[in-house]
Amino acid sequence: MDSCKEEESNREKCVFVEGPIIVGAGPSGLAVSASLKESGVPSLILERSDCIASLWQQKTYDRLKLHLPKQFCELPLLCYPENFPKYPSKHQFISYLEGYARHFGIEPKFHQVVQKAEFEFGFWRVKTQECDYVSRWLVVATGENAEPVIPEIPGIERFRGTVVHTSGYRSGSGFKNQRVLVVGCGNSGMEVSLDLSRHNASPHMVVRNSVHVLPREMFGVSTFGVAMSLLKWLPLGVVDKFLLLMANLTLGNTDRLGLRRPKTGPIELKNATGKTPVLDVGALSQIKSGKIKVMEGVREITNNGARFLDGQEKEFDSIVLATGYKSNVPSWLKGSDFFTEEGMPRTPFPNNWKGENGLYTVGFTRRGLLGTATDAAKIASDIVDQWRTNKDCRSTKYSHGQRH
Repeated sequence: MDSCKEEESNREKCVFVEGPIIVGAGPSGLAVSASLKESGVPSLILERSDCIASLWQQKTYDRLKLHLPKQFCELPLLCYPENFPKYPSKHQFISYLEGYARHFGIEPKFHQVVQKAEFEFGFWRVKTQECDYVSRWLVVATGENAEPVIPEIPGIERFRGTVVHTSGYRSGSGFKNQRVLVVGCGNSGMEVSLDLSRHNASPHMVVRNSVHVLPREMFGVSTFGVAMSLLKWLPLGVVDKFLLLMANLTLGNTDRLGLRRPKTGPIELKNATGKTPVLDVGALSQIKSGKIKVMEGVREITNNGARFLDGQEKEFDSIVLATGYKSNVPSWLKGSDFFTEEGMPRTPFPNNWKGENGLYTVGFTRRGLLGTATDAAKIASDIVDQWRTNKDCRSTKYSHGQRH
């Protein structure tokens, strides 16, 4: 590693990294590394798995596509191939990320599980199972979706069938002719239910809370694109009302299907809580036809099924937990109060990308890949300025020394 100097200290291997240490080789980590490299600043990415974008490669279902058009999901400095469709598939997105890493010569250090990162004596010390890495800068790029959320549902331990989180779900092909309880009604819950119904399973989707369902497109244009354009000219509240009006015209009254809308508008709710509206890709028609059943909250799981809050009791062969993911930053970042106990930056967007003492964060905007690209550019610019200032100082000291 030509950007590092190595030394032995207290029988532990210690590696000094000239540029920033980036924790996480997902889209966020790659974006920062590429943006730095473009300006001549080296970096080291530490990744716990054996590949880049491990969430996409190892923990997503086969039918997954980008929910937004590709122009809203590009990483800095490199566009998608022209032959990619409007909504790239999971495998196309992975190939884009692999091409991105090759294009910028990014080579993460894999199988590096960060056990602890702490600022001490003017440097960040990042400890993995192999050694300690030391740098002036630390970029937290593990994102909002580092670990699956496994809810505590009474009785689930006694269920005799299969229980799987969506991180372990690939396809409905293994659930043919089964009655499947899907816990969760976000984009994952809706798409898994749709996938199950298309594989001749009988999905029952649990809707615990209110949810906004929007059409993926309006007038042939992505709903997200329409919203972004309108927000340039109109107040957020007006745009939310327009989106809901169009949703009611195209999708109908979702309340009648058991999908109650929140009182807060979809964009306002997303900005405030990070709760993403569901962009319908076909699940709603399956709900209307009765192929996907909507259920109220679960009271308890039984040996062979579930009891629901409305008093119903049904038998199920399998349970799929579409309950999302969470940040894992609090488990390894120590001595900093920049993150909350839930692992999200305390400082609200758009100023949550920079902490103190050379600490940066990317992938925590709750605004998807578009937010990632924006923050990556800010982080790189800030570090590059410091890098050049330090380089100029070193050059000045050297020239003075030469004169003497």
